[in-house]
Amino acid sequence: MTLDKLPIGVPAIVLQVGGEGEFRLRLLDMGILPGTLVKVQKYAPLGDPLQMRVRDFDLVIRLQDAAHIEVMKI
Repeated sequence: MTLDKLPIGVPAIVLQVGGEGEFRLRLLDMGILPGTLVKVQKYAPLGDPLQMRVRDFDLVIRLQDAAHIEVMKI
């Protein structure tokens, strides 16, 4: 399952961060690393972007970027 499909409030663990080059490095730099606990908190009114909780901070990313992050529900 990818992060863009994760329901609100369901905790998950990052399995793999896809993408290439600077895009992938940007996600990793934001703390989205394999083994990290994430939880989608809410979606914008029109559905994009999404706000999620990563470690101890909130992060907002586009659905298009979230589709490259593979997660497993806990």
